[in-house]
Amino acid sequence: MSVRRLDHVNLRAPANLIEQARRFYIDVLGFEEGPRPIVRSRGHWLYAGGAPLIHLSVIEEAHGEPAPTGWIAHIALACEDAPRMQATLDRAGVPYRVGGSPEQVQLFLLDPAGVTVELNFRTSLA
Repeated sequence: MSVRRLDHVNLRAPANLIEQARRFYIDVLGFEEGPRPIVRSRGHWLYAGGAPLIHLSVIEEAHGEPAPTGWIAHIALACEDAPRMQATLDRAGVPYRVGGSPEQVQLFLLDPAGVTVELNFRTSLA
C-alpha cells in the first residue's frame, strides 16, 4: 500500500473562526505554532511532536460560508511510490491533478463524499 500516515488536516474558515481554532489547538490541546511556508493564503501551521499536523487557512471573505463538506479544506496523506498510486488512480478512473514542488509531488483528488484528498510523495512521478 502506498499510503503511510496522515500528513495533516487543513481547516479553511473566516479569520475570526481561524483565530478561535488556533487558540483552541494551542491553549487546550497543546499544539505549538511553527513555521509555515510562503503561500497565497494567510494562516497558521500548528505542530505536535515536531510535525505540522493542523494547517489553518483564512478565507478572505469576512463571513465566508463553509464548503459542502464543512470547514475542512482537505486531508493530506503521506505516501510512497507515486507511479504506483498514479497507475492505481488511472485504472480506477479517478480524476486527479498533479502539483507539488521540487521536494515533493502531490496528487489532488476528491473522495466519494467530495472531500479533497492531497497525496504527498517525497519522490517524483518519474
